[in-house]
Amino acid sequence: MELQDKPWKTLSKNTVYENPWIRIEHHEVINPNQKEGIYGLVHFKNVAVSIFPLDEEGNTYLVEQHRYTLDAYSWELPEGGCLIENKENPLEAAKRELEEETGLHAKEWISLGTCYLSNSVTDEKAYMFLAKDLQQGIASPEETESLLVRKLPIQEVFNMAENGEIQDALSLLTILKVKSIIS
Repeated sequence: MELQDKPWKTLSKNTVYENPWIRIEHHEVINPNQKEGIYGLVHFKNVAVSIFPLDEEGNTYLVEQHRYTLDAYSWELPEGGCLIENKENPLEAAKRELEEETGLHAKEWISLGTCYLSNSVTDEKAYMFLAKDLQQGIASPEETESLLVRKLPIQEVFNMAENGEIQDALSLLTILKVKSIIS
């Protein structure tokens, strides 16, 4: 079977829910097998950023926070949203998020690329960065964040990712990227 240019055809779409961060759409479609069907899409109004802060001694920083959607605590790299509507670029968002969550500032920033976080139901795009040459400042988390910041040797973070202690997809992808360039 040859792949078609665009095997899905959209017949109609309508918004069923919207807030400042997401829009949920219901689509009537023709699927790749030429049958009518439906598709739900969660559109993210911002893009995500993830930062792997690496200090001169080979340590990085994780944040632990309670995630409402899971009703559980989660160890993650510093992460957040890039305010596209405010014309913020991903690197500036990464700098802002690193400072807000950890108080850290970095002089050197390396782009690790982009990824899509759950492309079967969302269009959420993420940008990953490595931040080096760190200086400590004062953290100022958002009102929705209650964070515990933890400084760890890089190998311990790699181990946490491998043994399932870190389960956040964007953190895992960023850690994998960093491990591939450090190893």
